[in-house]
Parts: sequence; C-alpha cells; structure tokens
Amino acid sequence: MNVYGKTATNSYANIGFETSVSTANPHLLITLLLEATLVAITKAKHHMEKQELEEKGKAISHAVTMIDAGLRGGLDFEQGGELAKNLDDLYLYMIKQLLTGHLKNQVELLDETYQLLQGIKESWVAIGQNLEMPSEEPISIRTAS
Repeated sequence: MNVYGKTATNSYANIGFETSVSTANPHLLITLLLEATLVAITKAKHHMEKQELEEKGKAISHAVTMIDAGLRGGLDFEQGGELAKNLDDLYLYMIKQLLTGHLKNQVELLDETYQLLQGIKESWVAIGQNLEMPSEEPISIRTAS
C-alpha cells in the first residue's frame, strides 16, 4: 500500500468508524468517507429542522471531523500539487460553512456544503471507474454514535 493509502486508512480509522480496511484500496476508502460525510450532513440538517440542538451538534462535529481529519488529512501536497491545495482550500471552506450554519441555524449553508461534497464524490467515483484496482473483500461499516 502506498503512502497515500496508509494515510487514508489511518485517517479513516481515526475518525470513529469501525471497519475492515486492510484490504480496501485508497480510492474506495475515500469514496466511503465522502458518503459517510454526506450522511452526517443530512443528519445535521434533519436535527436542525427539528430543533434538536444536541444531536445537530454531534452530526456537525462528525461531518467536520471527517472532512478535516479524513479528507484533508489524506491529501498529499507533494504529489497532488495545485489540485491538493485547491481541495484543501475547498475543504476548509466546507468546514467554515458547516460551523457557521450550525451556529446560525442556516440550513442553506449545510445544503451548499452537501452539494459541493456530492460533486466531489461524483467526480471521485467517475475517476475510480477508470482505475484498475485489485478486487477487495467486502467492507462492513458501522458509524460511531
């Protein structure tokens, strides 16, 4: 496994997920991380709309941690160059939008972040369809509460 794969594996394991990642390729790990972050944002929006403050805070915190420790933590600035820097800036912007949306109860900021992240996920999945990766064993994910 390359350095990026180890970084992605470590980031993924350190943010509250229990999973069998030792046989997963780095592309799949990031795909799963993107999907889990989208789920956390959806939960935060739901809790915001229901005025469930504690649960909203937990969901926002979970999304922010996945973006910061997982997605940003997996960036390789040496190999990724300007693309990695641009993604880092975008991830920082997303974190800001999530935190501002949380503090001001502005669901539109959560929606914006969701749409940005969804676009990244769609592009990432499309890239993966063009990669030749070894087959991996099924991965089971259980999110931390």
